[in-house]
Amino acid sequence: MAGNIELLGSVLAAAKAENRAALVGYLPAGFPTVDDGVRAVTAMLDGGCDVVEVGLPHSDPVLDGPVIQTADDIALRGGVRIADVIRTVREAHEITGAPVLCMTYWNPVDHYGVERFAADLAAAGGAGCILPDLPVEESEVWRKAAEQHGLATVFVVAPSSRDERLAKITAAGSGFVYAASLMGVTGTRESVGDEAKDLVRRTRAVTSLPVCVGLGVSNAVQAAEVAQFADGVIVGSAFVKRLLEAPDLESGLAAVRTLAGELAEGVRQRA
Repeated sequence: MAGNIELLGSVLAAAKAENRAALVGYLPAGFPTVDDGVRAVTAMLDGGCDVVEVGLPHSDPVLDGPVIQTADDIALRGGVRIADVIRTVREAHEITGAPVLCMTYWNPVDHYGVERFAADLAAAGGAGCILPDLPVEESEVWRKAAEQHGLATVFVVAPSSRDERLAKITAAGSGFVYAASLMGVTGTRESVGDEAKDLVRRTRAVTSLPVCVGLGVSNAVQAAEVAQFADGVIVGSAFVKRLLEAPDLESGLAAVRTLAGELAEGVRQRA
């Protein structure tokens, strides 16, 4: 079975046709449990997310903040395996029909087997993979397997990426470009917003792929702000936080669904 890169493309194109940004949600698989994680991802899509990224929990998630690290830890303590990640992708896609990607560090994929991982993800109806720590120069083996199985390969760019580097990264990628901003780390939110806006502008200058921004967005106002200049708004920690802070699972699922609805309204406020 081929993956769903075409579905991903059509969903992003449909959002653009509606003159809005797409809403992309993220949750790690196995959190709070494998079964409940499937329900949480489904709730995000039911609430208004266009696309979801299912995270493969990692013991050393160097690019993730404390909220996602906490969720990863819960999933790993629960014994989550790659088969559970694949199952989460499959069930979320089968239940909702939406494009579902896997976001993972490279080491687990390499260990599992590149061809095997691509084949299993595609067979589950996955749309592609986001590989934040895989250098483009070392990605050919993965990209060949992904292309063969109809999967997108999404690379991450950052404000520090020079223009020639952006051209190299985006030429190798497919599906969309993940533009990572450093919100909350450098300067005020306003200046970081400008940094993200500039990154999107520079990225668009070298590719026709949609550019989606992961910016620490946590509410509808911030989603609307990013939607003014990006093709997609990526939200992860805010969803995880809703589940972590909920007194019980049902409250957590309701909170996730509500947040997705609020963010979906936000991305539709494009001028």
